[in-house]
Amino acid sequence: MASKLFRMGVVGEEDAILAFKAIGAVAVPATTKEEVSTAIHRLSRDGVPVIFITEAAARLVPEALARYDQMMETAIIPIPGIKGSDGFGAQLLRENVIKAIGADILTQQN
Repeated sequence: MASKLFRMGVVGEEDAILAFKAIGAVAVPATTKEEVSTAIHRLSRDGVPVIFITEAAARLVPEALARYDQMMETAIIPIPGIKGSDGFGAQLLRENVIKAIGADILTQQN
């Protein structure tokens, strides 16, 4: 039986999350603010430590992202949707790096 530490979830548009379901992730289709928020809260409550979320879905619930950003038990990671990346996930990563080390090491400087 697999450890809970290896469980992962994915939330977002159905077309974008199907591949994750194929590899054993708990896939929750969600396209409205309420669906996305409920899905994140349910997965976290069920002990899923890593939740991937499409960038489009993540944009709908900034307050939920902020809440879980403070929790060590759940990591929410934005991923590109079916139409590709709009830069939202990279921006969140950049902000977290700046918060952690005090410098933007991800921006390329020429």
